[in-house]
Amino acid sequence: MIKNILIDLDGTLTDPKVGITTSARYGLAKVGHPISEDINIDWIIGPPLKASLAKILNVDAHDVLAEQAVMGYRERFAVTGLFENKVYAGVAETLEQLQQLGFKLFVATAKPTVYARQILEHFDLAQYFTVIYGSELNGERTNKGDLIEYILQQEQLSADECVMVGDREYDILGARRHGIQGVAVSYGYGSVEELKHAAPAQKIAAFPDLIACIESFQRPKVASS
Repeated sequence: MIKNILIDLDGTLTDPKVGITTSARYGLAKVGHPISEDINIDWIIGPPLKASLAKILNVDAHDVLAEQAVMGYRERFAVTGLFENKVYAGVAETLEQLQQLGFKLFVATAKPTVYARQILEHFDLAQYFTVIYGSELNGERTNKGDLIEYILQQEQLSADECVMVGDREYDILGARRHGIQGVAVSYGYGSVEELKHAAPAQKIAAFPDLIACIESFQRPKVASS
């Protein structure tokens, strides 16, 4: 019986493309690595940012240049970028309905908690969540599997009473690591191939479809003859 729903932020609840990619370009330019506007960097939305910027810079994730690029990114994102964002259709209504149905909702994002909370409060979505969980500014818990483990421990949740909703393979694979079923949203930033490889328990095309999806998890499985 599902009682708890863990939900990703970027690409699942909101579309952060403008804020993230513009701030990333700003951070990269600050370390002397400007990139052309015609180069698509949408793939950086979702996974740990430092590793993504390091990949663009062609350096190790622990390299000081990657850290400096992240600092440049945050310089812009913390002031402007986090609000260059838009809520996907039907999100607020669906969260309210899930809350009224008695589910406990938790945000589980690789984005630093301090930014996630500001975004959700700005768009009046924070009210629907029991707790907003994200990473630390030092990079701790940017791995989705580690974050989910932390949430399970902090909230004393049973994995078989949870489901994870997200748009990238990191959400689905991180949940599977703990025996939690994953629901992939197909409108976010995970490619068709990526999500197919991750093999979520279910896939939805729009956030409001989550209601019926969760209900399907609640139905008793019929044994095959």
